[in-house]
Amino acid sequence: MTKIIGLTGGIGSGKTTIAGFFKEEGIPVYIADDEAKKVMQSLEIIDQIKNSFGESLFDNNVLNRAKLAEIVFNNKEKLEKLNSIVHPAVKKDFQSWLLQNKGKDFVVYEAAILFESGKYKEFDYIVTVTAPEETRIERVMKRDNSTRDQVLSRMKMQWNDEKRISLSNFVINNSNLKIAREEVAEILKILKIKQKQS
Repeated sequence: MTKIIGLTGGIGSGKTTIAGFFKEEGIPVYIADDEAKKVMQSLEIIDQIKNSFGESLFDNNVLNRAKLAEIVFNNKEKLEKLNSIVHPAVKKDFQSWLLQNKGKDFVVYEAAILFESGKYKEFDYIVTVTAPEETRIERVMKRDNSTRDQVLSRMKMQWNDEKRISLSNFVINNSNLKIAREEVAEILKILKIKQKQS
């Protein structure tokens, strides 16, 4: 039976980097945000977004993601509305991806809002990635060309590290890449031992 490792962490913690380390160890990785972007290009989802958020977000049927982000990251109800459109489609996509990887001992599902969405309850293990807040803010400003205020408002929408850690099986501090990579190998070692024992 394939065990699912949920990988999460606040914005700018470096989840995708850590996901890459799992990949290097031969573990299939599903990046929920990337898949959500693909799902949001389907006509069915485009129609639902148009109905909920209006045509003005589209240019020749192409969604202006920056405009949408501005709306939802400043309004909890609208964020919930968007999630209620996108999450079921991603869930369906993940189920078919799981079938393609059903012979594997472990797979990783990487998502920012694993706890906020309640999805963490569906997984066998949870790994939370942390990094100092200032590091995270700088990473996101650089990555997304965002202002400090934009990053902070997105952080406010997410759980804090203490809350995440309290529900996690493992925590990786992603301040030093060499150590973080070693921690991934160590976690897999522990999980493989558990797998043999069960």
